[in-house]
Amino acid sequence: MARPNNRTSRFSIVLAATVLGMASIAFAGAARHAVADGASDADWPGFGRTQGEQHYSPLDQINETNVGKLGLAWYADLGPGPSMTEPVEADGILYVANRHAEIHAFDAATGKQVWVHDTHAAERAGDRMRVSWGTRGIACWQGKVYVGTTDGRLIALNGRSGRQIWSVQTLQPGDIRYITGAPRIFAGKVIIGHGGADSGPTRGYVTTYDAQTGKRLWRFFTVPGQPGVDKDQTTRMAAKSWAGEWWKMGGGGTVWNAMAYDQATDTVFLGTGNGYPWNYRLRSKGKGDNLFLSSIVALDGKTGRYKWHYQTNPAESWDYNAAMDIELADLRIAGKRQHVLMTAPKNGFFYVINRDTGKLISAKPFVDKITWASRIDEATGRPVENPGARFPNGTSFDMWPGFVGAHSWLPMAFSPKTGLVYLPTIEAGVTYTDAGLDLPHWTPPKGNIADGAVLADFTNADKPDAARRSYLQAYDPVTRRRVWQIPAPGPISGGVAATAGGLVFQGDITGKFMALSAASGKVLWTFNAGSPVLAPPIVFALHGREYVSVVTGNGASFGTYSSITPQSIDYRTQGHHVLTFALGGTAAHERPANDALAPPADPDFRPDAAAIDRGSAIFNVRCALCHGYNVTGAGTAPDLRASEVPLDADAMRAVVRHGALVSNGMPKFGELTDADVDDVRQYIRSAAQAWRKTSPAPR
Repeated sequence: MARPNNRTSRFSIVLAATVLGMASIAFAGAARHAVADGASDADWPGFGRTQGEQHYSPLDQINETNVGKLGLAWYADLGPGPSMTEPVEADGILYVANRHAEIHAFDAATGKQVWVHDTHAAERAGDRMRVSWGTRGIACWQGKVYVGTTDGRLIALNGRSGRQIWSVQTLQPGDIRYITGAPRIFAGKVIIGHGGADSGPTRGYVTTYDAQTGKRLWRFFTVPGQPGVDKDQTTRMAAKSWAGEWWKMGGGGTVWNAMAYDQATDTVFLGTGNGYPWNYRLRSKGKGDNLFLSSIVALDGKTGRYKWHYQTNPAESWDYNAAMDIELADLRIAGKRQHVLMTAPKNGFFYVINRDTGKLISAKPFVDKITWASRIDEATGRPVENPGARFPNGTSFDMWPGFVGAHSWLPMAFSPKTGLVYLPTIEAGVTYTDAGLDLPHWTPPKGNIADGAVLADFTNADKPDAARRSYLQAYDPVTRRRVWQIPAPGPISGGVAATAGGLVFQGDITGKFMALSAASGKVLWTFNAGSPVLAPPIVFALHGREYVSVVTGNGASFGTYSSITPQSIDYRTQGHHVLTFALGGTAAHERPANDALAPPADPDFRPDAAAIDRGSAIFNVRCALCHGYNVTGAGTAPDLRASEVPLDADAMRAVVRHGALVSNGMPKFGELTDADVDDVRQYIRSAAQAWRKTSPAPR
């Protein structure tokens, strides 16, 4: 339901001249929403701005010579809830998603709230919410705003009023699929994928609808179904690359993030995910390449028919999905101009592929440490794997990069002006083994619980800790070398936008938002947001003035890795803000208090070692994804050591078993007994007790 602007939203407006005269806006009078690559459009209407998703703006009013004069034009408080969405802007309205697909619309120049539409996805999502945190992005087209929801709906809203125009359910009744990715618009159509291949039997697909009416047009499955039963083109083509009865476990291959579109050839490009379960020996009897897992797949935009594919990890077994952003460009390579597709997936190699044919042009490492393969054979396109990488015969393997990936979903950017890719990079490992698992009798866990039939320890493989780091690098896709890099604090490097003004914008987990020289990486300007700035920024122009907008606050699965973040992040007090900057901006920013967390007093606690062990097993399977391993929160959900809910048995049962906080995004776990919940309470209270010994005085 859309709410008009009678809801109070904290915002500030800079009272400055609209046109400062410091530089010209570099765009022609192009049609609004001209999202094809090369269009000089002042808007940013979709994820990555253009259909080729370069995360690049042709605007240059803000540039290297004057970026020091950048100031806050306005900001708005989105309220509590995960917020790592890339905003979009069209027709003078800035749109952003918060929580589970709650859409906010603001006047892009002033920050005045226009409307809010709550999709009530949390209340509808059920178990789907257990592994889904919110919304990565939204899209605009011809006066409409499109969003996918956790419970699987694709919704079109009126961009001026927030009124729902149409809604379709894209998932299947009773399945565990969910949507966090951004819809993409192409040729009057809207395409959406889904997630779900980490936590149960899921067969990946994308579905395309008429963007005006919501009528379903075509669907493409990314892995085969049961031969002789399923008649789709993927089953006919790809079943021979699988073994056993894979369809009983779904297979995986979800398209939860990466897509792009080439208007010249009417081609849709998909980046597909990992297999389910992760363990290849269990999923496919250790046989076959398992198409189209971990692949770039090209489809005909009109019909959804297969054109070509390139598989980055045949027989994927490590959560090495190829779902990181896909960016299109035209590059001069070996004296010849080529239409290319670029992607930097989790596995640590940077791929340049001819997007007309699917032929590999190059694949070189973009991180310093890769242990799973020595190289990509550019003649065959296949990796040369380390024989130990599949942890055979009960062995373990220190895998670099780890399952977080050398590049996560936070996007890179490509600048046609510099010819460089600006790539958020992660150096971290994981130790894999399946020793001790009863694979012949393994079955998928009930209740949408992440379990890939493999044991993964991300705290072990990267000793010493100094080896684990993140950074932003400029990478030349033609010469295949790193041009510069700057370190980022903590385990994650934020999303990126580049501009024709010679700038790269990026934030970090400590709350610093920066403008860097695209040529050298020199930091030219910073702003202290007071909360994590990891979401991808955008750049747009309105009434002759250029703006930069970004959303603050932590979210996604990054909350899991609290033990390796450089600072405490409080879910309740961190700022979930939209920050919008312009030259000469003078608005004040009310930074969040960020008071130090401390556990409450708990004089009645009596440790029970057996209950603590049982509670730990439950917590780290069902709760840690949001609340953090070892009960150490990092902002995606509350740090439960500092909560008073675990002190009260009835309150804890009401929240966990009966869903008292479902509307806030806390799923219920009705399958747990009162005794299970009491064990989890013991574990949380024991962690709080340990913290209390080293923390400030209890509240």
